[in-house]
Parts: sequence; structure tokens; C-alpha cells
Amino acid sequence: SYAELLDLFFSLHDPTTLNRQGPDTGSQYRSVIFVYTPQQQKEALVILEKLRDSGRYQDPVVTEIVEAKMFYPAEDYHQDYYKKHNLKPLCQIPKPAVKGKITH
Repeated sequence: SYAELLDLFFSLHDPTTLNRQGPDTGSQYRSVIFVYTPQQQKEALVILEKLRDSGRYQDPVVTEIVEAKMFYPAEDYHQDYYKKHNLKPLCQIPKPAVKGKITH
């Protein structure tokens, strides 16, 4: 479900760091949820408010909710970057989390 996808999103990164994820910095690394429908926006707002009120983080949650616009595939040299450079991805989704319900 969309709610489970959002839950997984928040379990994979720190939503309190502005314009940064791990060693990467810049606005392209901000915590952001792109929504396509009013229902997605509503669900994202509900989960975001619950997360902000949960006390889970010491710092404020800075995740943005933004209307999705035109999407462009990345350039060829960005496609399969980790495979092309024989690197291990920094962010990996644990297989059990994908199969079952994700909770905080």
C-alpha cells in the first residue's frame, strides 16, 4: 500500500537532515515525497504529522511533500551506477521488510 511505501521510505533514511543523506549533500539529497494525487498528499501529510509528533527524532523532521511534475530518466552514465563501478549500494531495502508489513 502507499502507507507501507511511506513507512519504508522513512525507515531507510534520516528525515531530519536538510539537503543531505549519508555522505551526499545538496538539494538533490533532500528528504522529499513526490505525490501524484490528492489522496497521496493526504496520506503523506498524515504520516508526516504522526512522525513529527512521535518524539522519535531529536531534531525536526524536514521532509517536504511536493507535487510530482515531469519525470526524466537519468543519463546513461547514471544508470546502474553501482554495477558499472563495482560498488555496493549505500541504501538497500531489507528483503523481509518488502514481504511483510513494515512498522515503526
